[in-house]
Amino acid sequence: MAHTYHYATVSEALDELNENGFTHDFNINEKDIVSHPENYEIVHIYRYEGDSSPDDEATVYGIKSIKNGKKGVFVTGFSANSESEAAKILIDLSIKRSR
Repeated sequence: MAHTYHYATVSEALDELNENGFTHDFNINEKDIVSHPENYEIVHIYRYEGDSSPDDEATVYGIKSIKNGKKGVFVTGFSANSESEAAKILIDLSIKRSR
């Protein structure tokens, strides 16, 4: 089950995840998740809501490979045009894992 954390900024969340070994950038390596989503689990979720604009909203996912233990992050915004194929898969993963 994923843990939800609250930080003042997305940068704080990324820094702490990095300190905890979440060093792989799944945004750059999106194909890893898209090709084999069943090999990953979401272990941390951080949702950041900006004070003034919906464009400031973001989610930081701490993701771990079930197969090899590789840990990394994926950051996505909430606007409709910011959702990549991997972001859509992560939404499905978070729903499946929380049941």
